[in-house]
Amino acid sequence: MTSPQQINHRAVLAAHPQGMVQTSDIAFDAIPVPALRNGEVQIATHYLSLDPAIRYWMNAYDTYVPGGRIGSPVRCYAGGVVVESKHADFASGDWVTGLLSAQTQIVVDVSAATGALALTKCDPSLGTLSQHLGVLGMPGMTAYFGLLRQAKPVAGETVFVSAASGTVGSTVGQLAKLMGCRVVGSAGSDEKCRWLVDTLGFDAAFNYKVGNLAQALKQHAPEGIHIYFDNVGGEMLDAALANLARGARVVLCGALSAYNDAYAGPKNYIKLITARGTMNGIIVFDFMDEWPTATQQMAIWLAEGRLKSPEHISLGIGSFCSALIELFSGAHTGKQLVKVYVAP
Repeated sequence: MTSPQQINHRAVLAAHPQGMVQTSDIAFDAIPVPALRNGEVQIATHYLSLDPAIRYWMNAYDTYVPGGRIGSPVRCYAGGVVVESKHADFASGDWVTGLLSAQTQIVVDVSAATGALALTKCDPSLGTLSQHLGVLGMPGMTAYFGLLRQAKPVAGETVFVSAASGTVGSTVGQLAKLMGCRVVGSAGSDEKCRWLVDTLGFDAAFNYKVGNLAQALKQHAPEGIHIYFDNVGGEMLDAALANLARGARVVLCGALSAYNDAYAGPKNYIKLITARGTMNGIIVFDFMDEWPTATQQMAIWLAEGRLKSPEHISLGIGSFCSALIELFSGAHTGKQLVKVYVAP
């Protein structure tokens, strides 16, 4: 009989979501873990990472990763520990992260896991495994390279970041403060806005659900926005474009307003011309070769207390669907995770 440790519990795609994710879009099953072959490793998953990109990855069409396949585990970042290895680069006990998907035990063919699907070994001395899925992982790297490499902030500039209470947005804001910038954030409640200012050190934050977006940006960025880090798209992007300063840089990271709806192009794009601005997308996997160096720097700032990394953790793989729905409803601040491993 297969032991409990050799059963893989999975959250699988039951249907491609139409609009907001529903409980009926995700099902749960359990299958035996196959025996390892040469070149493979078995990983016991400890944490599943909840990120807005999951909704994008649940669509049927291919992007920079293959589209979601019905009956396959929902694609998400995860972190775990190698329990058995038949690959020279990995040993039992190694911490790893990657697009391992929503499952508790996974066998990975290391040589086939390349590019965005690559398996990354983590250094436990830099932070906790959960932090390697947040500020030291894919979301933190998105903030690091999107802001520091693509936007190139200059001290004294005004940086505006939308969805600022999430992992990427809150990290962008903190990094911008480290660079000497004035930072304005938007979030979906007054409580979150107070948290951004009082706990994370943002200079200002406003509730995007109240009042007029353009007026709020004029109030908080009276001399214009030098860098807009966009996690939302839609009306927020249009309002930010209308208030760009000369030489502004817009970094397109996500489109939370449209993941569960139809995409709509910006109306105020002409301001990029008059502001002599630029607008670029960020796909963090383009910088994977540089992640180790960036992770080291982020870990230093984290250890010094100059970066904060709050977490909200749900328990058990059975909570994956409800936790994902809570992510899109904006129920929590900081990094959201599902803890699936319980030590025997």
